[in-house]
Amino acid sequence: MTKLVIRKISWEFDASVPFMWQPANPDFGLFCNAFTFIAVPFERYIVGAIRMAADRFAADPAIAAEADAFLKQEAQHAAAHRKHMLALIERYPDLEQCYADACAAYDALLDQEPAEFHLAYIANLEATFTPLFKVLLDNRDALFGGGDPQVAALMLWHFVEEIEHRSSGLMLSRYLSPSPWYRIRHVRRTFAHVAGVADEIAQGFDRIVPFAERGASTRELLSGAFLTGELRQRLGLRRNGSAAPTIFGPVPTRELLAMLWRLALSQTPYHDPADQPLPAWADTWMRAYENGVDMRTFVAGQPER
Repeated sequence: MTKLVIRKISWEFDASVPFMWQPANPDFGLFCNAFTFIAVPFERYIVGAIRMAADRFAADPAIAAEADAFLKQEAQHAAAHRKHMLALIERYPDLEQCYADACAAYDALLDQEPAEFHLAYIANLEATFTPLFKVLLDNRDALFGGGDPQVAALMLWHFVEEIEHRSSGLMLSRYLSPSPWYRIRHVRRTFAHVAGVADEIAQGFDRIVPFAERGASTRELLSGAFLTGELRQRLGLRRNGSAAPTIFGPVPTRELLAMLWRLALSQTPYHDPADQPLPAWADTWMRAYENGVDMRTFVAGQPER
């Protein structure tokens, strides 16, 4: 049986949540806002893809249980981020078009391809989450400290649960397509599609939200600089002599290099996220939840029950 836990947390957000919720690190805060607008359509896509293959998963009780728990966790993520997203839309109503365009891009993809492709897409993208979110969780004090505790807690909850179900997408993909090379054949298309969705959202942010509320160019932040900008700056390879926006400023170079290496390995045929090093704080978060802590503000300290 699957070990995934379905945690229902009563997240609440309204227009009082600032767009620049992390003034101590505006680039990181901007990344998280974009993550919210990507997460809701992507997780809708996951739900749609799993439902498309539900009859085939039902033939294996263990796979069916994994698919059901994975779907339910992702549905919880979509519902929570939707609340954050709607709060930002209430502040900037034109941002709703960013959400609509991203949903349309994923709905079109669902209509065009078979279930095997969709599960490979999901496995490819989810494979990157363990090395990426490990770095974010390991450096949570520097990245989240001083920010809005509700938004920070939302992100941390999501990152922890992505670590928890890190192998679910791969497990389901391999059930439909046993060859380890199948998903690799779709790596380029997976990330081209994700990049297209992210770029549309970034253009919307830059057009709609005043720079003073963003603190950086969203398109530049989500471009190649998203993964390599900080490293290029540390090596003195800055474009036009200026620093590109990056979310990784507080991350030690050794950890940044390890993350990039593990991201590359995540797109190899025999990679399994189950074998990756994990952030110790994920267990701390899970124990706090089990002990009845109010996780809506659980960031770094020990909130009251």
